[in-house]
Amino acid sequence: MLVLLPMDAVVLLSLAAGPGGVERALDQRRTRSGPPVIVTAAPPRSPRHALNDGDLRSLLLIRHFERALLRLFEQGVLSGTTHTCLGQEYVPVAMSALLRDDDFVFSNHRGHGHFLARHPDPHGLLAEIMGREGALCGGVGGSQHIYHRRFLSTGVQGESLPVATGVALKLAGTGALACAYIGDGTWGEGAVYEALNMASLWRVPLLVVVEHNGIAQSTPTSAQMAGTIAARAAAFGVRHHHVTSTDVGEITQSLAPLVDAVRAEPSPLVVEFATHRLGPHSKGDDTRPPEEIRRARESDWYDRYAEADPERFARFDREQRELVERVVAEVSARPDARPGGAA
Repeated sequence: MLVLLPMDAVVLLSLAAGPGGVERALDQRRTRSGPPVIVTAAPPRSPRHALNDGDLRSLLLIRHFERALLRLFEQGVLSGTTHTCLGQEYVPVAMSALLRDDDFVFSNHRGHGHFLARHPDPHGLLAEIMGREGALCGGVGGSQHIYHRRFLSTGVQGESLPVATGVALKLAGTGALACAYIGDGTWGEGAVYEALNMASLWRVPLLVVVEHNGIAQSTPTSAQMAGTIAARAAAFGVRHHHVTSTDVGEITQSLAPLVDAVRAEPSPLVVEFATHRLGPHSKGDDTRPPEEIRRARESDWYDRYAEADPERFARFDREQRELVERVVAEVSARPDARPGGAA
């Protein structure tokens, strides 16, 4: 099986190596290095900090919203594709306590959790994805392309970081910052390095949040990234902080002084989360071996928070599940938001 590489790299390698050359090179890599390895987060442990009600509701809202989306696709109700953040919900929830109303947030293709942690409006988001009345962007942005109250998402890898850098330049001196979520696979895009270079030179308040789930679509990080994210940030003189915890309170507490420095100095910061993606890349394209999927599920925050506070967790879990069910029923009954009523 051919290990997927960024498209430009595949083209260049093919031209240089001739027929069969790429596959031969990858076979040699496998022989030297063994099979690609997916990076995993720290071993699971019980949370040290109790979740406040708002954070717990936010975590569960995102979890049930994403599950509902997958069900709607299975039922044939939705068109196109979607990328859920199942397993990674705690990242934007932890970050939300560190962000101000005047900050800008830039998201990516896996951005529903980023949006809901920032703007708890499941009606508007689902209406946008379904193309129904009340949609955030008139039903033309869909799952990946949202613009709403200083929140912008794009499905184009690496596209948001140069824009976020420009916005951060404008925000310098105001105390506000630009926060950009990217994945480990996005570090294969040249725009990332151009943006970090200028962010460091201009000393802008840019916060780059890397959700490193160990796999870029279907390619393990070890098969597509040489070196580390920390070293790449260091090459531009940009500070880096690595997070292995899934404890929302612990994460927020550890990052608070670093985010304060981004605002005050100002200066860019890369925060790398070692996290797990529970589901497939999009709807059904999970190429990971069973043991990797099992490890991801063992590291999920959901069961650990349920065990830490069973009664409250069960109450809020039911509350948010029923809320999402009502949202789905209500939005599904709305008329189409797009011209001509196209489905």
